[in-house]
Amino acid sequence: MLMHSSLAVTLTGTPLGLTAVKFWTRKKFKGTWTLKRHVNPTCVPIETKESYRWLENLRQSIALVGAPERCVHVGDRESDIYELFCLAQDLGTRFLVRVQTNRLAAAPDDAEPERGAHRVFEQLSAAPWAGRHCVKIGQNETARVHVKFATIETMPPVGKQKRYSPQLLTYVHALEIDPPADRPPIGWKLVTNLPVDDLAAAVEKLGWYALRWKAEVFHKVMKSGCRAEAARLETAERLAKFLALIAVVSWRIFFLTMSARAKPRAAPDSVLTGAEIAALERIDAARTRPRLERSTLAAYLLQIAMLGGYLARNHDPPPGNTVVWRGLTRLHDIAFGISIGARQRCG
Repeated sequence: MLMHSSLAVTLTGTPLGLTAVKFWTRKKFKGTWTLKRHVNPTCVPIETKESYRWLENLRQSIALVGAPERCVHVGDRESDIYELFCLAQDLGTRFLVRVQTNRLAAAPDDAEPERGAHRVFEQLSAAPWAGRHCVKIGQNETARVHVKFATIETMPPVGKQKRYSPQLLTYVHALEIDPPADRPPIGWKLVTNLPVDDLAAAVEKLGWYALRWKAEVFHKVMKSGCRAEAARLETAERLAKFLALIAVVSWRIFFLTMSARAKPRAAPDSVLTGAEIAALERIDAARTRPRLERSTLAAYLLQIAMLGGYLARNHDPPPGNTVVWRGLTRLHDIAFGISIGARQRCG
């Protein structure tokens, strides 16, 4: 069974929850490349494709959020689907997708007529570089990238030009300057229906696309922390229910971790339950040197992370999802023990 989910995040990277989830199984083809050996995918209706889940999640997300004009749907190269672009325009929402396909483009006014068909990459390559930008990679590395953007009238696939109309889309290209030899260079081509008028707007879109990695972190919490792939259930229905349950658990672990980074001075009860706060305070009261000197979310989450093995040394990075998951598991066991000890017994 496969799972396709849509995660809502703020501009600071705090996960707000899942807006859509799709479960499915493959019956005939193993994947997209296997399908391409049998049929031309550009001529197949999108409703019959596995990639139709991107459109379904888009509709479900809009129905749940209820404010399409406030949403920007970010996707990787797998979501580079022309039907998705048209659906977003019809629903009045925005998208930001990493480009995979070099689509047909309308010829610019100054183009030579004998050159034949024009492509998006060709026109984007002809656009001048708008400037440079520095991107932080990991903890200690910074990369410099050239940034350019261009608005291009993009044509639908040849086999679907009767059904879909051309779209005026903006493309953003970031290419690393002098990349090191020990890793692939940074090279992003993004497409959006948002306006991009200057370098600052293009850099903003690069930052928004970088938030897409939050979805990968969420799935990592499901797989490593909650061990989703280790589940051995007899039916697909049971497996879907199990995945839906641990998706909520994984989101909360991720939410705790990122909330403490986004708003470290927030009150603990804005994220933690009363039982969790009470357990942490009882643990701290039993110490010879109390650690909870400040009643802030960051201080309380630090204690949860230390229950999970976080050392809290001066140069350590902020607590991650793994130690928070371990600490939260141990905290719940302690809170359960406290609740048992508090019960009155007869006899």
